[in-house]
Formats: sequence, structure tokens, C-alpha cells
Amino acid sequence: MKASLHRAQLRYGGGLLLHTASSGPVDGLDTLYLMLEHGPHTGIGEVRINIAYLNGISPALCLEKTLSFLGDMDWSLEPAAMQAELALQRDVIAPVRMLVDIALHDLIARENGVTVSTMLGGSAASVVRYRTNQTLFISSTERFLAQAEAYVARGFRDLKVRVGGGDFAEDVARIAALRQRFGDAVKLAIDANGSWGEAEAAENLRVLTRFGLYYVEQPVGPGDWDMLNRLAEASPLPLMLDESVATSADMAAIVAAGGRLWAHLKLVKLGGIAASFAAAKRLSEANIPFMVGQMNEGAVATAAALHLSCATGPRFAELYGADGLENDAASGLVYRDGGVEGPADAGLGLEFDASKAHLVKEFEA
Repeated sequence: MKASLHRAQLRYGGGLLLHTASSGPVDGLDTLYLMLEHGPHTGIGEVRINIAYLNGISPALCLEKTLSFLGDMDWSLEPAAMQAELALQRDVIAPVRMLVDIALHDLIARENGVTVSTMLGGSAASVVRYRTNQTLFISSTERFLAQAEAYVARGFRDLKVRVGGGDFAEDVARIAALRQRFGDAVKLAIDANGSWGEAEAAENLRVLTRFGLYYVEQPVGPGDWDMLNRLAEASPLPLMLDESVATSADMAAIVAAGGRLWAHLKLVKLGGIAASFAAAKRLSEANIPFMVGQMNEGAVATAAALHLSCATGPRFAELYGADGLENDAASGLVYRDGGVEGPADAGLGLEFDASKAHLVKEFEA
């Protein structure tokens, strides 16, 4: 086995600026790629590392942990043995686990001549496709409405509005403008990224009831499950948790809530495809609605979430991350008609162009 670690700064076109209540403005994606070569087959993994606002891990620390872990790996092992060994490692931070996990899933599926989705138990299809929402970041009202128009014109009917970055009255006005413009032709949800306190959240949820939102995501910060359950018990709108969903204990708390709390599963929080698949299965068996989603990420990480969605059938999917990237090192995903699709080729079905990324280090047995 040979492996190489690459790094790239991915940028969006069209003036898109990522801006949420938790992240502030973000102008690009600091991305690591792991390429595995085993005989004639290649597998690619990806993780975005400038997400300290989510996990508290700086890009420098994430790179350091990645190099350390890859340096300690036994590259003489077969891919399946490496996958089993990864599952036994308990002290690997989630982003590093995600990077290696995706690359191994891609490689093993390619060696078996199947898609990752099919390998996870999904049905075979001529194209790998799932409907996705699009997000409307914090911006001027003019920019906000123009972006919404562009998404709807491209067939996207599920829109998630980022709120909590300023005056709540302004958030309400933007949501009202969407309802006035599109009526019930679009499904609306919002994400406060944990920016409200308990009393504030309770009042805001009451105000928001008139807009028929499908869910309100992370109205308060993570950690206080008693508070989350109190809010959910009284809320007139479904509550979706994101920042609160990272560990097995978090999953247990959501299941214990008996459907009052929904879950947004992200590979970068849970540690890759295998852990996210297990979480999705656990929620499905408990009849808890969930979403498979992502950070804004490149095509490889997005494709991993896409294949997971096709295999697990979540009620909601958030797979917009690679839409509009100008310099992605991977290609093969297409956004149209309200969904994202990729070729039903083996693995994740994407092509990786290493020339679009900087080589960090190579590894081999």
C-alpha cells in the first residue's frame, strides 16, 4: 500500500461567502486529501480542517494529528485489515478518522467493483442521486433573496436559513420575505447554530410558528440535555440537533427523547462513513427522524455523505457542500433539479486530480 497526503484551499465562485452565527465569515475550505494506492486501485478521502468553530481543533493541530496517525499506520496491511484496525483505534480525533475511513471505503468498494452505497447495503442504480437542501447564509437582504431565487430557479425547493448572527427581527423579516416570494412552493428550515439562550429560544420558536418551518436546528448550545428536552417538550416546531450530535452518549440521549429531538449526522463529527452509518441505523431502528449532512466541503467528502444517504434513506439531506467550488481537486458530482448526483462507478465514482493540491507527505510500507 502507498499513501499520499495532499492539501488544498478550495474557493467558491459567484461571490458566495460562508457566514453562520458560529463560524463568522469564511472565505474558503482548508482541505486535506488522502490518496491510497493498492495495486491498480486508488481510494480517496477528504476532510476540511478549518472548522475549529465546530470542534475546537485548529487546522495546524489537525494536520499534526493526521501526520502522526498516518506515520504510525502499518502500510503493509491489506485494506480490509486496515479498516478493521481503524475501528479499534479509540484515540483518533474525528476529522482524522473521517479522512482515513472515507479513503478506505472508496478503495475497498473499487476493489470489489461496487459503489460505496451498494457496499453499505443500498440498492444498485444507474446513478447515485439524492435530493438536497441549499443553505442561505447570513448576508444582506438583497444578496439573501438573490441567492434564494437562484437556487429555486435550479430546482432546489428545500432552503435552510442561517439565523442568530444579529437582530432576530431581521431574521424574521428575511424568512417572511421568502414566504411572500415563494409561498408554499419551498420548504423552509432555520439553523441558529446554538446562538440563543433557553428563554430566548422559547420565545423565538413561538414567533416562528407562523412560517411552517420543517425544523429549527440547534436553537441553543450543546451540552445541557435537560434544557434541550424542556425546549423540545414545549416547542411548536421540531428541533433538529447538530452541534449536540458527536458521540455515542449524544445518540443515546436523542433516542431517549423519544422523537422530540431529531439528529443531524455529519461525518466530520462522528468520524467517517462507518460511524455515521451505525448512528443512522440506530436512529432508524428507534424511528427518530434524522438528516445526513456535512460542513461546506469538497466533492469527495460530499460524495461520501451522498452515498451514505442513498444507503440509509434519511428524511432530510444536506449535501450542498461542493456546489459552486471553482478549484475542487475531485470531479464527478453534478447539482441539478433539486439534487446532487454522481456516476454509479465503483467506489465514490469520482476522479481526483492531484495537481490541484499540494503534496504534504508520502507513506508506504
